[in-house]
Amino acid sequence: MSVKIRLQRHGKKGKPFYWIVAADARAKRDGKYLEKIGIYNPVSNPATIELNVDKAVEWLQNGAQPTSTARNILSYKGALLKNHLMVGVRKGALTEEEAEKKFNAWLEDKANRIDAKKDSISKADQEAKAQALAAEKEVNEKREAEAKAAADEAEAAAKAAEAEAQAEEASEETEETKED
Repeated sequence: MSVKIRLQRHGKKGKPFYWIVAADARAKRDGKYLEKIGIYNPVSNPATIELNVDKAVEWLQNGAQPTSTARNILSYKGALLKNHLMVGVRKGALTEEEAEKKFNAWLEDKANRIDAKKDSISKADQEAKAQALAAEKEVNEKREAEAKAAADEAEAAAKAAEAEAQAEEASEETEETKED
């Protein structure tokens, strides 16, 4: 019986949620499985991955073949690296303590890179918000200046019309006085 490490789909339509399982290759995608070794939620940002690395390594050492997506997830979480190190331990290339030390160093480095990426993403979001706010403020100031200029023009036109009306009135009065 050949065993595959693959994803088993759960969740609503349009909102997938996967279990990472070890299953018989002949079983249906969402059918019977031998063991659940983790979860994968691609909807959250960043994607949520919880994996029992030791169980995954155990299945890999027993000959389970991961699908391409499962391979990417196992690689991301370090299960493939740990499997590689365990093969080195079996062959005598290194001791179990050295392998565990290398794996923990890799995990720490990976966590630092992930944190740095999250920080850069949040910083970029903040900068984009600040730029959008500055652009909106500039547009609002421009609108206010245009509105003030339009109001000043309207006021000047009203004063000019009033002055014309007074001048006309004055000219009519002078004409009436001339006629008398």
